[in-house]
Amino acid sequence: MITDEIQLRPRYGEVDQMGYVYHANYVSYCHQARTELLRKIGIHDSLLESKNVMLPVISFEINYKKPAHYDELLTIKTKIREMPEVRFSFEFEVRNTEGILLTTAKSTVVFVDSKNRFPMSAPDFVRKTLKEHFESINICS
Repeated sequence: MITDEIQLRPRYGEVDQMGYVYHANYVSYCHQARTELLRKIGIHDSLLESKNVMLPVISFEINYKKPAHYDELLTIKTKIREMPEVRFSFEFEVRNTEGILLTTAKSTVVFVDSKNRFPMSAPDFVRKTLKEHFESINICS
């Protein structure tokens, strides 16, 4: 399993009238966490683009446990449990500074050739990079 954590603070414009982080913002937070994990292991967006690979989201499932608030420091843990084939799955946990679980989510993307827009197998450079990191307990910086 590959894991990583990022921290962020919700901005004022990301909360609703109740003072809670608006539910749709969690999708963006998880996307940011996924992007940062991949960047840390060397699979950054510009590399994927240069190799004509896109990763559109095909499913996103989220469970809200407790609300997050404006300027509250959040930790988002991202997990990759298995090597991807055509689909690439990620799991997320969002916690506050007390370690309370606020949200869990799962996201699946698919490898797509940017020229013909057809699904494709995970490219060899992605598989190789993931394999090198798969035995790591945690890649947090």
